[in-house]
Amino acid sequence: MPKLNSPSGSNVPLNERIELLSTKRQEIIRPILEHPRDFVLLSVRDLAKRLHSDPATIVRIVHGLGFDNYKQFRSHLHELSLAFATSLDTMQQIARAGGGSTSVHDSLFHDLKNLQGLKNAIDPHRFGSLAKRMYAARRVVILAGDLATVVAEYLGYQLNSLCLPIFVATSYGEITHTVRSVNHRDLVIAISFRRGLKQTVEGAEQARSREAYCVGIADTYLSPLARICNEVFLASTDSLSFGPSYTAPIALANAILTAVGEFRRDRTMEIVHALDEEQRKGSRWYTP
Repeated sequence: MPKLNSPSGSNVPLNERIELLSTKRQEIIRPILEHPRDFVLLSVRDLAKRLHSDPATIVRIVHGLGFDNYKQFRSHLHELSLAFATSLDTMQQIARAGGGSTSVHDSLFHDLKNLQGLKNAIDPHRFGSLAKRMYAARRVVILAGDLATVVAEYLGYQLNSLCLPIFVATSYGEITHTVRSVNHRDLVIAISFRRGLKQTVEGAEQARSREAYCVGIADTYLSPLARICNEVFLASTDSLSFGPSYTAPIALANAILTAVGEFRRDRTMEIVHALDEEQRKGSRWYTP
């Protein structure tokens, strides 16, 4: 069974709450938590029937796990299904829904849906606060791995152009050595999606233990980064294809870059004026 975060408002990990249930109730709930995608859309009556139980028992189990009601529990299952999804899960879900193959139009529409979700959840004040922390930090360390390296490198490249003290670590060794020297004057941005990549999560844990201010970028509140970091920004990677979509995370990175660029606009303008000549006539650009 995957390791589970606590329900909202609870200080006791969900894994420990499960252990407090009777053996019989643990056996009833176990299939749901091991295969959340198979149950997430079911009403409490349909779920009880599927598990050869009754609705009242299911509701008591849900309360015993620390959820206020079944709706809250089902929302948790939805997040759980996203956090532990595999490429096969995604493809099979489309087939079960009777959608057949996914068109390019469907894929683009789903990306737009992810972007709309990001737009609806944005709190501009949080981005301004993050920009302030970046300028105040001794170092800004960005941790990532695997495919999330794309977001880390993109964010790091753009921030570096603003002459900020940026360090990007994307391998186990780099993360280990980089976070060993962070302290309370540093800002650490850890980027990992779904269940969380081990090297990134452990790097964030180490950085937090050394009193660095840690910001997580994830796609679900069940991410271990939501538990470890001082704050977390969410951007969906939900996809209709075999791989996760990074449209929303890149858009989130752009929102961060916009906030940083505008925080000290005069300084940013000085830098881009200096860059202007190179971008117009620099030797790295192709000239016919």
